[in-house]
Amino acid sequence: MERIRKIGLVLGIALLFIGIVYTAPQSFKPVVTPAVSQDVFSGNPVAAIASKSSPAVVNIDTKTLVRRSFSPFGDDPILRQFFGDQMDLFSRVVPMEGKGSGFIVSPDGMILTNNHVVDGADSVTVTLADGRRFDAEIVGKDPTYDLAVIRIKASNLPVLKMGDSDRTQVGEWVVAIGNPFGLEHTVTVGVISAKNRSIRLERLNFDGFFQTDAAINPGNSGGPLINLDNQVIGINTAIVPYAQGIGFAIPINVAKQVMNDLVRYGRVKRAWLGVYMQPITPDIVEAFGLKSSDGALVSDVVPDSPAEKAGIQRGDIIRKAGSVPVKSPDDLSNAVRKQTAGDSLKLEIVRDGKPLSLTAKLEEMPSERSLGGQPQGRIGNRLGLQLGNVDLKNRQRFELPPIQGVVVLGVEDGSPAQKAGLQPGDVIQGVNGRVVRDLVSWERAMSQVSGKNLVLLVWREGRTTFVPLKAR
Repeated sequence: MERIRKIGLVLGIALLFIGIVYTAPQSFKPVVTPAVSQDVFSGNPVAAIASKSSPAVVNIDTKTLVRRSFSPFGDDPILRQFFGDQMDLFSRVVPMEGKGSGFIVSPDGMILTNNHVVDGADSVTVTLADGRRFDAEIVGKDPTYDLAVIRIKASNLPVLKMGDSDRTQVGEWVVAIGNPFGLEHTVTVGVISAKNRSIRLERLNFDGFFQTDAAINPGNSGGPLINLDNQVIGINTAIVPYAQGIGFAIPINVAKQVMNDLVRYGRVKRAWLGVYMQPITPDIVEAFGLKSSDGALVSDVVPDSPAEKAGIQRGDIIRKAGSVPVKSPDDLSNAVRKQTAGDSLKLEIVRDGKPLSLTAKLEEMPSERSLGGQPQGRIGNRLGLQLGNVDLKNRQRFELPPIQGVVVLGVEDGSPAQKAGLQPGDVIQGVNGRVVRDLVSWERAMSQVSGKNLVLLVWREGRTTFVPLKAR
């Protein structure tokens, strides 16, 4: 009996050992989780932003028909002066394609992008994240801020929420989404490197850009710059091509006001004060007996402007506009830009060493007449030009030497002058071989033009060139 008990004990221990051997791998099987690169404290907000925001980011394709000359002499202005429209027989129309980005701002198909993405385009096509393609119409454009609103016929579209760019701080993390080089819905990450950057380009003259090191490349233009709250705080616009990590975005608060005007009026009803300003140099501080160089010195006042009606005079120093301290002319320009036509703006100035408060009722920026109030030629209007004499204030405004001619103050969007490449600051010194010294001689030269074709002699940055164009 004792022997049987021992045999049973041995068999029981053996069975227990076998059970452990065969069940241990099952009871200690490791739990495998997907490998996700994320911050152990806050998760991966960039992945969440990309997932939620990408459906509202669109790809924009444009086609522009341009005429290219295949003549061995090119589009020579002298030959065109003699042969006129016959020169077109040696040219052909070819399509040029462009790409950009944008983002949906309303469920019914309103899309915000850059003006330079769609400017001059004969056709605009929008591709959504789900692959659907739509022909788009241009609702309105604003070259000054490089913004445009386009529309597609669709409904129930995803939209991006707009944030408050005034609260954005240097060092904040941001995410850029766009279509660089046609690579759709590319996501890059960086920070706000600086605020209130100024850019001076051929058709873009703006103060107040965000600078970011989030990678922005050709094709990203018009795409959103998003903060970690998944709100749009900027519109990717420009890069420094010879550098890395230097991109610029238009603050969304600027875009909000511009977009509302473009949707409502098809253009921007920009506020206008009507003063010419210059910075206060150390020599001016000493001559005027000032305590600091803060402020904007009024060098001239446009006749019949809101500034003149408010009582602003040449020599006044504007120190505050509304609630914004004015330390330089750029500060005053930015303060006026944030207003709309019809708003009243309180100005604190210094005149003859004494403080003074004035209130100016801002008006819409003049568009059909020159800011100096000078007349324009009949054909000049058909060219889409706003012209002025090369007087002291215009020389200071455009940094011109004392030369003869008429200076281009403005160029109408889509006009023959714009298509010919004319821009503010150019000085026209001749028309079809006739010398232009001022507005009077300009009018006289224009009155002698027969037909629509003409050749202008244009001075720009120390050099002159012949520019052929055709009046409307």
